Amino acid sequence: MSDWFLPESERPWTSGNLVVPRVHGADYFARVVELVEATEAGDRIFFTDWRGDSDELLTEHGPTVAELFEAAAGRGVEVRALMWRSHPGRLNGEENGHLGRVLNQCGGEALLDERVRRGGSHHQKLLVVRRKGRPEEDVAFVGGIDLCHGRRDDARHAGDPQAPPLDDRYGDSPPWHDAMAEIRGPAVAHVLDTFTERWDDDTPLDHRNPYRALAHRVARMPRHPERLPERWDPPPEAGRHRVQILRTYPAKRPRYPFAPEGERSIARAYTRAFSRARRLVYVEDQYFWSDVVATTLADALRREPTLQVIAVVPRHPEEDSRVGGPPMKYGQRIAWDRLREAGGERFAMFDLENAAGTPIYVHAKVCIVDDQWMTIGSDNLNLRSWTHDSELTCAVVDPDDELPRRLRTSLWAEHLGLPDDDDRLADLDDAMALWTSRVGAPGSRVSLHEPPRLPRGTALWARPAYRLAYDPDGRPRALRGTADF
Repeated sequence: MSDWFLPESERPWTSGNLVVPRVHGADYFARVVELVEATEAGDRIFFTDWRGDSDELLTEHGPTVAELFEAAAGRGVEVRALMWRSHPGRLNGEENGHLGRVLNQCGGEALLDERVRRGGSHHQKLLVVRRKGRPEEDVAFVGGIDLCHGRRDDARHAGDPQAPPLDDRYGDSPPWHDAMAEIRGPAVAHVLDTFTERWDDDTPLDHRNPYRALAHRVARMPRHPERLPERWDPPPEAGRHRVQILRTYPAKRPRYPFAPEGERSIARAYTRAFSRARRLVYVEDQYFWSDVVATTLADALRREPTLQVIAVVPRHPEEDSRVGGPPMKYGQRIAWDRLREAGGERFAMFDLENAAGTPIYVHAKVCIVDDQWMTIGSDNLNLRSWTHDSELTCAVVDPDDELPRRLRTSLWAEHLGLPDDDDRLADLDDAMALWTSRVGAPGSRVSLHEPPRLPRGTALWARPAYRLAYDPDGRPRALRGTADF
């Protein structure tokens, strides 16, 4: 048993896994192409997406997302996909519907899934490849990277030529920082469990809504999917890493059969890890909102007088309009104030820019605590991800502490503009001093980040918008207003 993990009665965990962080979309996409192109008749591919663009080039010269899976289905590979149907008027719904039609027409099976809480989304990103008769080659991916425009960036951060919609200050090809975890070993079966539970949910995909029913007919997708075929045994051991697969599902009606009161194991796992933190919590996060979430870290800063918390976030919201920007800034300012009050200068936020001075959009969802416990997932540090949307996260403990430390130092070397073997990267106790010393240093990409304090008039409307729309609480009513998950 690892004391870092939730008890097995709450979420199962496995040993004997091999986890490889795939930092940057270009690395992840190239790996997906390599694995999928190696599949043969009888193999199986499963994936979920918040957004999928059929024409996204997975490498510079292709294939596209659609071409990769079309070719696999043409070889007799079983290809199944679950994609968020999205709300009316959202581009995600159009793109996901188009990719779904392509997959269904080529012999795969894709579903548009809107079985979410009102105002919520399916935000899980997973991909599983299972090889018939060769379970040692089975692999799963969990993290923050969708198969869509904007994600194919690398360590240079010049951006993906197929740009996503983003605030103009990120340029024509927004630099994009992201991460996935590649998993081999018994934990692959636990990732697939998440896909299977959602696929086999008997609730109609359209929730009996006429608009959604029409969307499914247009996309030529069934309201009730066929059950998945018989499961194969879990893959054999592949390494020494211990893995716990964590999820979020909201409390909703009709209930999820596999989570009748919702599931908040991500929230409880982070709370447990933060309660054990002694030296350093390092976070890369798209949002970093919420007073409730920040309280768990603030308590740790008050308890441990030498604990440091370093967060890397985007410089600007993805939609920094007069309407969209203030609620996001309000939520992040709440977290910043609470943590600065608790830890003083032992807490700091930073943002990133590339060599040309263009801000890098930080979409990664990575957390490393004391170089002993780490996560890569789809969840952000906010109440929405911890309670309201569907999320999926891979938590890892390495008995030798090598993997969390190696991931952290490689990320820091990139951000701080230091060689991988610089001794300062390994020193947890002087982490904050190292980061602040690299602000504005040659080769460094980091800048201090302090979210603005909104004018009083703006805050009057931004606060309820933030609470109700941007960071809603998906817990059962008995838990709302508390710090319990």
